[in-house]
Amino acid sequence: MNLLVTGGCGFIGSNFIEMVLQTKRPWIKKIVNLDVLTYAGSLENTLDFETDEKYIFEKVDLCEYEDVLDVFDRHDITHVIHFAAESHVDNSIADPDAFIDSNIGGTFNLLKASRCHKVKKFHHVSTDEVYGDLGDDGKFSETTPYNPHNPYSASKAASDFLVSSYFHTYKLPITISNCSNNYGPRQHAEKFIPTVIRSILNGKKIPLYGEGTNVRDWIYVMDHCEGVWSVFESGELGETYCIGSNCEKKNIEIIETICDILEVIPSESIEYVKDRAGHDYRYAIDNTKITENLNWVPKVSFLEGMKDTIEWYNERH
Repeated sequence: MNLLVTGGCGFIGSNFIEMVLQTKRPWIKKIVNLDVLTYAGSLENTLDFETDEKYIFEKVDLCEYEDVLDVFDRHDITHVIHFAAESHVDNSIADPDAFIDSNIGGTFNLLKASRCHKVKKFHHVSTDEVYGDLGDDGKFSETTPYNPHNPYSASKAASDFLVSSYFHTYKLPITISNCSNNYGPRQHAEKFIPTVIRSILNGKKIPLYGEGTNVRDWIYVMDHCEGVWSVFESGELGETYCIGSNCEKKNIEIIETICDILEVIPSESIEYVKDRAGHDYRYAIDNTKITENLNWVPKVSFLEGMKDTIEWYNERH
C-alpha cells in the first residue's frame, strides 16, 4: 500500500499519520503527506515522525491538478485519505473564496487523480456541520438531510456529494466519515479550545460568543483518528459513517473545565463578545453505525483528553 494523506501537516492529519506509523502496519510501504502549508498547516506538527523511513512530504496545492497528478505518478499511490480542508467557520464567513477553491476544487482534483490511477480506496474526512443545526433533542446520523448554514459547512457538504458521486458514477471505491468537534494536541491556535487555554496562560480574557450556551459533541483527536482508520480499513464501500464520542458540552462548560484544571476563576476570566453570524446552536452525533458495524469505540474521556491537551499547550507556552 502506498498511502496518500492530504493535510498531514494540520491538526488531525498529523495526529493520524503519527498513529499509523506508531502502530507498525507492515503492508504500508510509504505514507505520502500532501500539504500546501497554509496558515493551519505546519512542518512543526510532523517533527515527531519526519525521519520515519516510510514517511514522505510533498508540498503541493490540491488546487493545482497537474501537481497532484504528478505526486500520484511518482509515488504510485494506491490508497487515499483526504483530511485537507479550510476549516474555520469565522474565516469562511469573512472570506469564503479559499473554502470554495480548496474544499470543493481541491477535492475534485484529488478525485480525478484517484480515478486516473484506479486507487483501491479513497476515504473522505468530513464534518457534522454539514447537517446544520439541532434543537434541544435528537442527534445527527448518516440519514440526516444536509442543511449547511455557513460557507465552510456548505463547501464540505459539496465535497461530500462530489465524493459520493464518484462512487455512483465511476465506481471509485470510496467511504466518507462525518465527525464531531475535535480537540487535542496540535490544534491551530485560532480554534475555540486552544484560544481558551492560551488566553488563560497569557493572562488574557477568554472571548466567549453570546451566552456560551451553544453545544458541541467533543471527541479527542486520537479517538477520531482510530475511527477514520476503522472506516478506511473495514467500512462498506459507498457508505458514510458518523464518528462521535457522545460528549456534549456547552461552550461555557468547556471554559469552566479548563479554568478548573488551570485553577482560575471563570467569572473573572471571560469576556462576552457578540455572537457570530449563522452560529448553529447544537451539534450531536449518533455513533451507532460505526460502533455496531465496525466495533469502534472512543477510549479517551473528556477530562483525560483535556488534561493532555492543556499539558501540550503549556509545554509550548
